[in-house]
Amino acid sequence: MAVTALTLAGPGTPPAVAGPDRPAVATGSAAATSPHLRNPGTAEGIFAVVPGAEEVRAAGPCSGKLARRVVFRTGELRVYKSRRYACAITHAKSPGTPRQMVLSIQAHGGRPVVDRGRYTRQAGPRSVHALNRCVRASGSVGGYGGSTGWILC
Repeated sequence: MAVTALTLAGPGTPPAVAGPDRPAVATGSAAATSPHLRNPGTAEGIFAVVPGAEEVRAAGPCSGKLARRVVFRTGELRVYKSRRYACAITHAKSPGTPRQMVLSIQAHGGRPVVDRGRYTRQAGPRSVHALNRCVRASGSVGGYGGSTGWILC
């Protein structure tokens, strides 16, 4: 983890990040009036712990690793697997217009978990407990769809 100081900015001004080449100095009306600063005019004692560039990952709607991707005419079905759970998303190829979307995911021996509705971008995410169990998923966007069959067995 890297320790980074944030400078305080006035109204309408975005905060700047202080680094090795920029000192952490508070500016604007917030710096002069803040009761949390020991020395008004500086950002003494105000630091944020943020992950370094090498630690930042793209956060998706499902945790785990992408296990299967099924592409169809109007979108795609993605199935992710973590140790205990399987998660699925139906994603539209051209987001923006509300369309009927359906997502279903089922662990072997369990009931299907379904997300059905008119969405602009995606149906889901939906998860099922899948420790040592096969899983199947299906999804559709605007009447076109695809299915995985039983996977992760």
